[in-house]
Amino acid sequence: MSLDIKSMNVYVPAKDFEMSKRFYTALGFELTEGWAGNFDCRLGNSLFRLQNYYVKDWANNFMLQFHVDDASAWYDHVKPIIETGDFGDARVSPPEAVVGDTIITHVVDPTGVLLIFIQ
Repeated sequence: MSLDIKSMNVYVPAKDFEMSKRFYTALGFELTEGWAGNFDCRLGNSLFRLQNYYVKDWANNFMLQFHVDDASAWYDHVKPIIETGDFGDARVSPPEAVVGDTIITHVVDPTGVLLIFIQ
């Protein structure tokens, strides 16, 4: 008997499903329609499922952490996307140094989900 896990999908909430799809597409994720009208969002080796479902308390406590080569480059990439004003309450914080030489950039998507880009 094998108990290996071959993959895992995380279901991410979306308050305004169409806006969230546009936001993740603008960030560079490839969206493909998944099961029951949800969309798989893939970038490199990362995959999550965007769902047309929203509970404020859940969304505001939901986090995704992405290990990246350059957290500052992610800030430079996301900042102009946010500045268009097309994505509601989405926001990005400048990169910050934390323990050792670790750098993180925080992005909050239009629903309130926190994306942590960590280098």
